[in-house]
Amino acid sequence: KKLMETEGLKERIGSVGNQFALTSILGFLMSIPVFIAKEGSRFGEFTTLFKTNPVVSFNLIASGLYFYGYNELATMTLKKTGAVTQSVANTAKRVIVIVGVALMLGESLDPIKLLGCAIGIGGVLLYSIIDNLVKA
Repeated sequence: KKLMETEGLKERIGSVGNQFALTSILGFLMSIPVFIAKEGSRFGEFTTLFKTNPVVSFNLIASGLYFYGYNELATMTLKKTGAVTQSVANTAKRVIVIVGVALMLGESLDPIKLLGCAIGIGGVLLYSIIDNLVKA
């Protein structure tokens, strides 16, 4: 958000969507040398697996689209709200995912896990009502 408030930059980039697209492209380009150095020798093996196994190709494409959509939504949300609100919402999301996965997998929620989730949820709750508490 702060980047888009820089003098003259907003006019050159356009919208937050364009900013997200630029950062995604730059991130991809910057990861190419790392990919080549670490996994370049196995790229042929990967392309063969991608072409012959429909489950791998579907899951790879679906996860990429979901990740892009999530980040696009997060960028648009950041424009509408603010960095602190986005951070708190991200924390709440993590707590919900941890508890939800534990319930779905039948994993026990030890007291220390419950305490951590309670602190996270309580912090989110406190953040959402703090303005009303201070005014009263």
